[in-house]
Amino acid sequence: MSVQPPSDEVVASLVRDAAAAPSMHNAQPWRFQYFRGRRVFHVRGDLRGSLPHSDPEQRALHVGCGAALMNLRVAVAHEGWQATTRLLPDPADPMLMASVTLTGPLDGGDDDPAPLYPAVHARHTSRYPFTEREIPDPVRTALADAAHREHVSLSFASGWHLQAVLDLALEAEARNLTDPGAAADLARFTRRADDTRPTTEGVPEYAFGPHRRTGKAPMRDFAGGKPVSGRQTADFETTPHLALLSTGRDRPEDWLRTGQALERVLLRATLDGLATSFVTQALEWHDLRWPLRDPMSGSAYVHMVLRLGYGRPGAQTPRRPVPEVLDIEP
Repeated sequence: MSVQPPSDEVVASLVRDAAAAPSMHNAQPWRFQYFRGRRVFHVRGDLRGSLPHSDPEQRALHVGCGAALMNLRVAVAHEGWQATTRLLPDPADPMLMASVTLTGPLDGGDDDPAPLYPAVHARHTSRYPFTEREIPDPVRTALADAAHREHVSLSFASGWHLQAVLDLALEAEARNLTDPGAAADLARFTRRADDTRPTTEGVPEYAFGPHRRTGKAPMRDFAGGKPVSGRQTADFETTPHLALLSTGRDRPEDWLRTGQALERVLLRATLDGLATSFVTQALEWHDLRWPLRDPMSGSAYVHMVLRLGYGRPGAQTPRRPVPEVLDIEP
């Protein structure tokens, strides 16, 4: 069996799938190159999507690129291709996050990610309340296995550790609302209804979600503490389900692996009927990130905190047009 080289139209479709990935503030910190002769995709960091105050080490930028890489891997497999992925293939080019080489027909092995494809465009961040319903153990196990496939640990916070994570997120949110640098990052990537800037990036007002009236879900206020006309209030869950993604080291490679694990978990969660959002506030403050870890586990560095549960799905947020993020080379 042979697979025809992908046409430029198919390449564009694969990149559209990849760019459906989440990123902090929907900053979309990625670009793609496709080399026809070698059948190779390059995933590159794009500093247009950088957050200089909230992400000075570019950890979130790498996580976002890793999530887009995972979507690309899923889409390539869905198209029938086996692919070889290399992270950070050129030490002299740190913005070259990964290469994906199409090597032949898909062999349908145990690690085939193609079954996740239906969730690629169904997954949206939900900033709405979730119910208090427990996530069944088999679903939790499947999510942990999804992360493990990318060499990342996923653990659900509980008891005093859950309360500690909630307290850290609350402290970070309070800092963000009064910090000029955090406010500048937020203002750059939020879009009010009367905003005249292009709606191809960032979080639009319709996706802010309701203002929290009661509950402990650690929601970011994308309005930056400012009133939004017509914005509703709502009661959020009192015992949110928070999952931590962590690794034993804290290098750019670990951040990229976390991004891939994050998206694999999100796609699996979407197929299992879960809604998801992110709790990144404490990760943005150096002194608050370290205490997030679970001291009972062997993984010391937390790279992402996820909120999962059963509730209203989120709204689709804008993406840059494919021609703005894809270059096709001979």
